[in-house]
Amino acid sequence: MAKPYCILASFDSPAALIQAAEKTRDAGYKHFDCYSPFPIHGMDAAMGLKRSPLGLIAAGGAFGGLATAALMQWWMSAVDYPLVLSGKPFFSYQAFVPIAFELTILGAALAAVFGMFALNQMPQYHHPVFESDKLLKTSSDNGFVLAIESSDPAFSTDGVEQFMKDLGAAQIEHVAQEEEGEHV
Repeated sequence: MAKPYCILASFDSPAALIQAAEKTRDAGYKHFDCYSPFPIHGMDAAMGLKRSPLGLIAAGGAFGGLATAALMQWWMSAVDYPLVLSGKPFFSYQAFVPIAFELTILGAALAAVFGMFALNQMPQYHHPVFESDKLLKTSSDNGFVLAIESSDPAFSTDGVEQFMKDLGAAQIEHVAQEEEGEHV
């Protein structure tokens, strides 16, 4: 037996989707998402989304890469195999700048990629919203879709459906989620 996952509503324009997202946020719904064929300026604010922590994750990776470069080069040139070259000190940081720069960039890039995967809960091989018959298929070229998930504390099937009608949805669709062990 499939249980409900969400209710989808399609809208005719990006402006209508932004207004619907604002009203959904103001109505107290927390577990909802918007789908469109292109990014819509102002959608994050309309949905009430917080600023992404990905920048802090990338900065942490950058500082980690810089620390790794400094520690690695100090160990190699001053402790493990010290060589006197032209009378320079063992730890001459000027020679270490290129390697430190490269490892800083590498640390930031790796942290950003793996942080993005973690924040987006990837890899996720299947999402129940993809079971939609028609609405999400149109959101890839000319549709604007709002989904309210059944995991939302304020969710009730009749209440959400009436709410979406009040928003002026062009179409409404119920999406079900397969139970564990169930195969189609």
